[in-house]
Amino acid sequence: MTDGPWLVVGLGNPGAKYAGNRHNVGQMVLDELAKRTGGTFGSTGGRAQAVVAEGRMGVLPGGAPGPRLLLAKPTTYMNVSGGPVSALGQYYGVPVERTILVHDELDIPFADVRLKRGGGEGGHNGLRDTTKALGTKDYVRVRVGVGRPPGRMDPADFVLRDFAKAELKELPWLLDRAADAVEAVVVDGLDAAQLRFHTKG
Repeated sequence: MTDGPWLVVGLGNPGAKYAGNRHNVGQMVLDELAKRTGGTFGSTGGRAQAVVAEGRMGVLPGGAPGPRLLLAKPTTYMNVSGGPVSALGQYYGVPVERTILVHDELDIPFADVRLKRGGGEGGHNGLRDTTKALGTKDYVRVRVGVGRPPGRMDPADFVLRDFAKAELKELPWLLDRAADAVEAVVVDGLDAAQLRFHTKG
């Protein structure tokens, strides 16, 4: 599982206005991964509408260098994320099988993390546009639970709000867990990562 780079994309909206929104939790996870790998986000020089940080995941048992990660945050709005994802994959020569999208998920309780490859987009515009651009659904998703909106609040309004004060206390733990999930997929494979993160206790 360590041959060639992995493309890890954190979905969100650009700019300070949206930075703390639930919809941007994927990009928050990418910031955590960049800290771990020592990468610094920078422009792709026009190759894609995204900022990219490159790094390696430490050292594997036996002394071999860890897998190379290309961490990307699109600079487009969420609903047109597919173009940057496709352009990055083509430029760096990363196949869909080694592409991971990290995104917010309304259908998962806050602070839970779930993993899957393929399947539906669940009304998530960033996933929908990525599927359209790639021509396939067979990329890995790290689904970061943000919970359901209270009462009759529109889900679209809910994800464009910042995390509540109580949630902010748990947010660092959630970002850490989601980053762990990305690393588990890369090092151990999706099946093993699912067993680890989907098992309670």
